[in-house]
Amino acid sequence: MKDLKYCNSISIYVENLTETRIFATNFQLNCLISTEKRRIRMARTEENIWSTGLCDCSSDMKSCCLTFWCPCVTFGRIAHIVDEGDCSCCVAGTLFCLIRGSRLDSIFSFFYRHKMRQQYKLSGSCCGDFCSSLFCLECALCQQYRELQNRGFDMSLDWEENMRRKPHGVAMAPVVEGGMKR
Repeated sequence: MKDLKYCNSISIYVENLTETRIFATNFQLNCLISTEKRRIRMARTEENIWSTGLCDCSSDMKSCCLTFWCPCVTFGRIAHIVDEGDCSCCVAGTLFCLIRGSRLDSIFSFFYRHKMRQQYKLSGSCCGDFCSSLFCLECALCQQYRELQNRGFDMSLDWEENMRRKPHGVAMAPVVEGGMKR
């Protein structure tokens, strides 16, 4: 009888322990899930702001003058960097020049502005991208140009040269076989 009572108490203990572990495991899992959901939600809503404003053209007179006098060059350079070298600067700039003044240039610019905003998780909206490209084309181009410059791109160079000049991480010391010896 004593063995049965002892066995029952162990059984109850094991049962309670198992329930506690299940509860703890479920609690930990729920905490992990809610933490992960919170992290994803924060990542989705976390946006970077533009480094300069839409009307800050005079903050960089070189890009301002380039955009005012040669918007085709500015657009070509932006398109080349945003497309990561897939689109030639000359091709994009020439196409922009051919459609310049027909309002198709605003739509073409809108496409790259929207792509750039998504690529760098910049704040704004699709509607805002469209309106700024339609009504303030030169200001929008100038802002995009400055943004890429502020992100470390040398706009006078092509994509490949920009990638060669970017730092590629931390160099590690070589592994020495057999340890270090004098």
